[in-house]
Amino acid sequence: MLIRDLEVIILAAGLGTRMNSKKPKVLHEVAGKPIINYLLETVEKLKPKNITFVLGPNDQLTKNLVNPYPSVIQKTREGTAHAVMAAKGAISLKEGTVLILFGADPFVEACTLEKMIESINLGSKIVVLGFETKVPGKYGRLKLNKKDELISIVEHKDASQQELLINLCNGGSMAVDASVLWSLLDKIDNNNAKKEYYLTDIVRIAKYEDFKCTVIRATEGELMGIDSKNDLSVAERKIQKKIRNNIMEQGVTLIDPETVYFSDDIIIGNDVVIEPNVFFGKGVIIGNNCCIRAFSYIENAEIKNNVTIGPFARIRPGSEIGSGSNIGNFVEIKNSNISENAKVNHLAYVGDSSIGKGSNIGAGTITANFDGVKKSKTFIGEKTSIGSNSVLVAPVKVGDGAVVAAGSVVRDDVPDHSLHVESKRSSDLIRDDWAKNRTKK
Repeated sequence: MLIRDLEVIILAAGLGTRMNSKKPKVLHEVAGKPIINYLLETVEKLKPKNITFVLGPNDQLTKNLVNPYPSVIQKTREGTAHAVMAAKGAISLKEGTVLILFGADPFVEACTLEKMIESINLGSKIVVLGFETKVPGKYGRLKLNKKDELISIVEHKDASQQELLINLCNGGSMAVDASVLWSLLDKIDNNNAKKEYYLTDIVRIAKYEDFKCTVIRATEGELMGIDSKNDLSVAERKIQKKIRNNIMEQGVTLIDPETVYFSDDIIIGNDVVIEPNVFFGKGVIIGNNCCIRAFSYIENAEIKNNVTIGPFARIRPGSEIGSGSNIGNFVEIKNSNISENAKVNHLAYVGDSSIGKGSNIGAGTITANFDGVKKSKTFIGEKTSIGSNSVLVAPVKVGDGAVVAAGSVVRDDVPDHSLHVESKRSSDLIRDDWAKNRTKK
């Protein structure tokens, strides 16, 4: 559809007291992404002239998140109409549509918002999103006349017993003709149970001035707001189900889908098999033909093609696992580069390290990257063999084709094709070219 002049106000000043958290409500995450970002991405599809955020005092975290979009401060929290008025100086539109949305409502769809805008284009002055439910609870009720036009929104606390029987409820979001928005808001008072300035009163005032007000219906799930940790868990399940379905449609095999958790930004290739109880944090990229075995945890890491991870593996931020590599059970990789066809198959910790192509890291190996003050790097060459239960004390380099004997503590650099055997002396015993000669036998 053709969208004429459009600006958007997103209300994000709520304290979210039911969250029992010091974090601003809109910054709580679903599938690894702040809930306000879901709404922002939807709004951006409409290509509005501007998006203005209304924030609470001292909310620098949300301000930083929504930057470069402008934000204004609602200095005192006196209701939703009061919050919209805080944005008056940031809205330049004189004609067209102003969408007023709530930052903690992540699921509203672009096509629904387009219907609201279209209704304004067709002559409505105010358009409200509503949904029907068998259990209206404490939602505001939408009262219609015989022409199916909206005549008022009644808050639950102010509703009569008869009005409480209405099952058409207020979904929160609203579109208002820019030419009448501010004049209508100026007439709202706080004569209600909570002594707040309700944005919903704008409908009653508009009808008094004989303006047309309309309801656009959507599903209750689409208009769900997140106000508590329980709501957050419901939203998480909703988003996870959507992500899993999308991933399986791409050709990924999930053995037990409901036990696998993804972040919203997951990038995953074809012919990947994911076993039960796997968790993907933010920033994960997985190539083609990989197998992620049960009870593994991966975050901020890239897994190349033809890689096997786990079971019970942890791939931490900053890691890259090269094509054809194997990372086995109870292995932890952190901020490390594992090159092609390398193997770290059992009970190992590899931190701040680089492992060359075709190398094998034995069971129980540790790269000791932290000396209590600073972290240092370990470099392991190509086709190198590190024996079981070895400790490589960084900074240290083990050359191409070298062999480190089992149970060694490696403090000195090991040259290419050498054998390292831990010595009881102050320095290590290293036999040059020992490994090269071994391969000639």
